[in-house]
This record gives sequence, structure tokens and C-alpha cells, in this order.
Amino acid sequence: MSNVDLNLLVVFDAVMTERSITGAANRIGMTQPAVSNAVARMRQVWNDPLFVKNGRGIKPTPHAENLWQQTRNPLLEIRQVTIGGSFDPASSTRVFRVGLTEHPVDMIWIPLRRAIETQAPNISIHSVPIHRNTEELLLDASVDLAVHYYVGQHKQIRSSWLFCNKLVCAVRPDHRILKDLNPEGVLPLDKYLAEDHLMVSLSGEARGNVDEALAQQGLRRRVAMTVNHFSLIPSILKDSNLVCVTPQSVVAREVRAGNLSIVPLSFDVEPAPISLLWHTRQDRDAGNIWMRKLISRFANAETAKMAAWFGGENENLD
Repeated sequence: MSNVDLNLLVVFDAVMTERSITGAANRIGMTQPAVSNAVARMRQVWNDPLFVKNGRGIKPTPHAENLWQQTRNPLLEIRQVTIGGSFDPASSTRVFRVGLTEHPVDMIWIPLRRAIETQAPNISIHSVPIHRNTEELLLDASVDLAVHYYVGQHKQIRSSWLFCNKLVCAVRPDHRILKDLNPEGVLPLDKYLAEDHLMVSLSGEARGNVDEALAQQGLRRRVAMTVNHFSLIPSILKDSNLVCVTPQSVVAREVRAGNLSIVPLSFDVEPAPISLLWHTRQDRDAGNIWMRKLISRFANAETAKMAAWFGGENENLD
């Protein structure tokens, strides 16, 4: 790579990030033909096809993947040095990539978009789905931030607690199970186990936190249906006899509207602490700091709102 035009690396990084010539052009403010010409030069200089067609997008070759692993972090560090500590949201055209699962999107994305429209109209926010790969996405700079449950100890990953993912059991308001509550208003365990259960599974496995808690007592439930989107839960519950233990935020609005009911259970399922995560390379990045503050503010506001809706009984708050 001696005597290589370093601008090619900038274009290469953009194409790798976007997996699209058009997306890369938009990302770095070039025309699509200019990016295509740069890719042609890369292929000649590095003696490799680098990208091949993959549906409507493109797929990097193994050589391109290896090259990106070697150049991605140095490019990020160079950008941070040249940008310095300044960041003006009103004029910035920056693209933030945030790794998160679906239900934090519901909590954070709407108020975040409102703030961007008024404070930073040219900033773009792209969500990146994550599941058990949070650390990898942060380390290889595929995302700028992540909102997820993380118990790792990697020295290059920073974390800031956002909220506890309180779990509740929800059913439709006329569900038969509501007639089985004991005098204390709690559902007996045998009645809970007798029902068909719905759960969200991002991995495809029909086993989650509830099943772990039951297994400690030598018990099992019947997971009759799994889905991979939290947004499907309210509509499925409203039109079925299924029972679902889910993050409170997923059903909060439907419960408040009277379309779903919460069933107190006789056993506890530990809530998962959700954190805001970033790489140490972006500790002092002014734009990243700005985005972290916004996400934290909106997460706090949403959990406080739910605490008020549920009579203050919310483990999300200190």
C-alpha cells in the first residue's frame, strides 16, 4: 500500500460502512460516479475486486474485510484529532450508528428524533440491530454507541447505566387467568404454568429469563409462540389467550389505555440493567458526548413517565 492516495481509504471506509456506493457517496459528500471511480482505483491498487454484488447492495471480499479491520480504528482516531473538541449540532451533518434492540427504539427514538429536528436538522441516526454481538460491534467501530444489557469486562468499552428492564406479565383484560388471582391479588404459580405463553426470542430459542427462574424450582412452562419483534406483543395478546412476560415499556401504553392488564406473579424475575455503551476511542468525542447526553435524558424521562403510569412502582428509578 505504499504511495496510496489516503483519500481512497476514506472512500473505502464509507463503502464498507454503508455496503452501498450510493450510501457511501451520501455519507462523505461525493457524487456516486466519483465513488465508483475511487472503487475502480482501489481495485487496481490493491489487486482485488474488494466488493461484489449482493442483492441490491454489495458485499466485501475477505481481502476487503481484512483491510478494513486494519484501517478502521486509525481512521477514526485521525478524525477525532482533526475534529478536536468542537461540535455544533446545528450545523453538523454527522451520521450516528447506534446498536440496540427493538424496545429501546420505542422508548428513545421518537423523542430523540424530535430533538434532532429542532437542534440538529442535518444529523442522521441509524439503528443497528444487536444480539449477543454488542462488544464486537463496538470494538470494530460498526456502531458509535449501543443501548443494551452488557455484563462484559472489556477494558476498551465504557458503560453508563440507563434503566432496569422491569418485566411484567400481561394479558388481555377479559383473560380467564384474571379470575384465578388469590386473595392477595397474585396469580398462583400452578395457574401461571397451566397457560400458553408468548415470548420474544431474538435468537430463535424458546427460553428466556422466566424459564431460567422456573428451572431453579424444577419447573417448566409451555412457550406456545415466539416472535422476534417486541412491537407484535400487544396486538397478539389483545387477540389471543396467550400470556406474556415482557419489558414494561412494551405494554405500558396499552395497559394505560385499558387494552391490556398486568398480572402479579408469585415469583420474581430479575430485571436486566440496560446500559449506554461506547468505545474508549470516543470518550472525548464531543459529538458522541452530545448524543450520549440526549439518549440518557430521554431514557430517564420515559422511565419516569412509566413510573407515574404504574403508580410509582418502577424499578427503573433510583
